[in-house]
Amino acid sequence: MSHPPTAPHRASAAEPTTQRANAPDDRPHAIEAQNLIKSFPSGRRREPVRALGGLTLRVRPGEVFGLLGPNGAGKSTTVRILATLSRPDSGSVRVAGVDALADPAAVRRSIGLVSQKPSAAPMMTGRESLEMAARIHGLDRREARRRTDELLDRFGLVDAADRLTKTYSGGMNRKLDVAIGLVNRPSVLFLDEPTTGLDPEARAQMWGEIARMATGTEQDGDTGVTVLLTTHYLDEADHLSDRLAIVDHGQIVAEGTPELLKSQLRGDSVVVEVADTAAAGVAAARLAAHPDLREVTHEGRVVRARTDHGAAVVPSALAVLERAGVVVASATVARPSLDDVYLRHAGRAFEAVA
Repeated sequence: MSHPPTAPHRASAAEPTTQRANAPDDRPHAIEAQNLIKSFPSGRRREPVRALGGLTLRVRPGEVFGLLGPNGAGKSTTVRILATLSRPDSGSVRVAGVDALADPAAVRRSIGLVSQKPSAAPMMTGRESLEMAARIHGLDRREARRRTDELLDRFGLVDAADRLTKTYSGGMNRKLDVAIGLVNRPSVLFLDEPTTGLDPEARAQMWGEIARMATGTEQDGDTGVTVLLTTHYLDEADHLSDRLAIVDHGQIVAEGTPELLKSQLRGDSVVVEVADTAAAGVAAARLAAHPDLREVTHEGRVVRARTDHGAAVVPSALAVLERAGVVVASATVARPSLDDVYLRHAGRAFEAVA
């Protein structure tokens, strides 16, 4: 997993939004999905593949809400349903106060969508792509040009505005995609894996722009945009989300602020990597009997446990494994992470499936 350079942390960049999220809010939810079920045919004489198995979520106005899960967990299917590109087999959806199943056209006027696939045509310039998107959304020619100029400047694309987008770098293309998603000044913006494939510097720039969108400024004219972000990057979800939901096999298994979810895990995480998978089973059995370790699991060559005694427990744990003849490659102790949260709720480490 890659880690970008220093980027603005969501908690500090958008403190007012976080405070709103923790305070009573009588406004209607910006996004409300109830018991979404969706299956896809899997071929002749095979059972359909269930992508969503009763997913329910509510997103407050003006917050960044992260959907965190491995590829295939159901995140993109959820976004497609919320953005009216697909219909659930059953369940209800309201976006920006509108029943998305009864009036999808009204929802589309209020949302922006940045999908995993590029939005701009490779043989058009960045300026042409933005102006075309603006005209599709009903802006007249003059307003479309003005909005295009605003967004080109905001995303640092002025110098590249009249180049074909096929000449853009991955980061430039992703900025253009987000600009296109904002062209109609949406109240709700869906970002589906917005940083996949970007280098660390481009990821950090995108993080900053996402935080800026949610906090908003009068100068931008896009104040308080509600952002639903899907990602399979733990660090991204942790940094950007006011609240997040962990999605596993089409269901939400945990939901809350990143800090709340991590604080629910008492103690520190102990991770021991051993020589082979057979040794991991032996190590897990021995460590499970250690009086200062609990919640011992193993996957592959990695054994995980929790402790209230931090690094002080490591010497005795290693002594137990040495007496059992287990060769240890590494041992670490860390504060609870979102990977630990996923392990607790999904029964396996996130890094093993992402």
